[in-house]
Order: sequence, then C-alpha cells, then structure tokens
Amino acid sequence: LPALAAALGPGPFPGLCPFPGLCPGWSPRAVPARGRKTRHDPPAKSKAGRVKLPPPVDPEELLVVQERYRQHRLVLSALRAEFRAEVLQKKREERLAAEGSVEELEEHRRLMAWNDEENARQRARREERLRKEEEEQKRRKLEIAQKRSRKMEVFLEEKEKEVLQLQEEAKNFITPENLEARIEECLDNPRNYNFAIDKDGRIVKRTVLS
Repeated sequence: LPALAAALGPGPFPGLCPFPGLCPGWSPRAVPARGRKTRHDPPAKSKAGRVKLPPPVDPEELLVVQERYRQHRLVLSALRAEFRAEVLQKKREERLAAEGSVEELEEHRRLMAWNDEENARQRARREERLRKEEEEQKRRKLEIAQKRSRKMEVFLEEKEKEVLQLQEEAKNFITPENLEARIEECLDNPRNYNFAIDKDGRIVKRTVLS
C-alpha cells in the first residue's frame, strides 16, 4: 500500500493522501467543517439583539380560515362516518351471507328499511317544527314592527301638537317689532298682583296701586 501511494504521486493537494482510506492517520472526524457552528457557540454580533417575532395575523382572515377548517373537518368526518358505515354494512352482509343466515339478512334489511322510514318521519317533523318556529318568529317581528310604528305615530302626533301649540303661543311673543305697542298696552292696563287668597283660592285682600 505505501508503494502504491508513492507511485500515484502527491495528488492535487501536497501533504494530503489522494486515497483517504489508504492513509493510516485519516479519520472522518478529522475532516474540517467550514461555516458550521455548534449549538454552544455564541450568536453573531449582528444578530445578538435580534428578537424573533411571529408574523402578524389578520383577525378577520384568521376567523375565516378557522371557520373553513371547521367546515372541512365536519365534511371529512361525515364522509368517513358514511364510508365506515358502508364498509361495516358490506362486511355484515358478507358475514351473514357466508353463514347462510338468510332470515337474519332479511330481518336486518327490514329493520334498516324501518329505520330509514323512521328517520324520514322524524326529519319531516323536524322540518315542520322549524317551519312553524320561523313563522312564529316572523309574526313576532311583524308585531314588534307594528308596535314601533304605532309608538312612532303617537310620538309624531304629540310633537305636532306641541309645534302647533308653540306656533299659537308665538303669536303673543314680544318681538322687536311689537315691543313699543306692548309697553304702551301694559302702561294703559296696569295689573296688581299684590293680593292674598284663602284656601279656596278666593282673593281676600288686595293692595291699591299707587
């Protein structure tokens, strides 16, 4: 072996054996690994203060994705259950047919038909109940809307009466145009509010205007 290595020459890298398996000092652990770090090496200076943050998630998009995944899982579980039931039904029929129990197979088919009829009847009852509940809900909504409309009509009537009353009272308001006339009217017709009344509201004493 040493003669063969000497005959082949030093190779492209002097000092290294061209055939590592023929060199007695060669070992796989002696091969240098450039650019690799062990888990015990410290982080690079450029990444010493880096804080890894998760990517931002849109809440609305997350809700949509979760709802689609939920529907997907429901569909898959329903399909698996349907396929599993079909496989079990076929196995049961094959086992019953192999055992020669024709009566049991017919009984099973009869029971399955009755089960299908019962499921259809229950489904019809459920649909009828849901239909009645929907009609009742629509009726309640209609009654609530009618009550609200009646309340709104009464409210508008009251406000209209208030507006008419204010318009009627506004005729006696003092404005810059009739201020002089109202002053003269008050001076021509003085009123004495300095009087006393009894428990029945009758005037018992009044002072004379000076």
